[in-house]
Amino acid sequence: MRYYNPDIHHRRSIRLKGYDYSQTGAYFVTICTQNRECLFGKIVDKEMILNDPGRMVEKWYRELENKFADIVCDQCTIMPNHIHFVIQTGVGADLRVCPDTGEHIGSPLHTVIQWFKTMTTNEYIRGVKQNGWSTFPGKLWQRNYYEHIVRNENELNRIREYIVNNPLQWELDRENPNGRRDKGRTHRCAPTKDEPWRA
Repeated sequence: MRYYNPDIHHRRSIRLKGYDYSQTGAYFVTICTQNRECLFGKIVDKEMILNDPGRMVEKWYRELENKFADIVCDQCTIMPNHIHFVIQTGVGADLRVCPDTGEHIGSPLHTVIQWFKTMTTNEYIRGVKQNGWSTFPGKLWQRNYYEHIVRNENELNRIREYIVNNPLQWELDRENPNGRRDKGRTHRCAPTKDEPWRA
């Protein structure tokens, strides 16, 4: 039997320490399915063809703007086993500092992502039961997600282009379990430092 050892069994946060994720800003986010299961459709002739689960994920992404008044959904691409999107937070929000806590009054990114994961997971489970969708291994989404704070307009435009063109690169995508870049590596849903959109 293995016992919990906090020195080796803890989960590290991949969030930027000290950064206020409720402040106004644009974020490039990637969320991957658990075990990189391809559940949302397939790439055909370098074009993403969404299945019913993929369309459901797209619907809940668009619903973020209705749930969170200070959110704007920007560019988005759903891939077979992950979603890339840009989200802008704090848009039109009351960005005054809360007098009791000193924190910004706005939707923190982690709250937005958690709501999105919960809504998509719940509807996916209904789809499995009612429509025969493929089952998923314990959880629909990986625990963590990748986020990048967009630094400026040029970087934002490069990220948008990267997202739109993502299906063209599926054969080389790190998230593609059958892709050419998958051999002999493990990957946890985080773009590398050499991504073409980086400033």
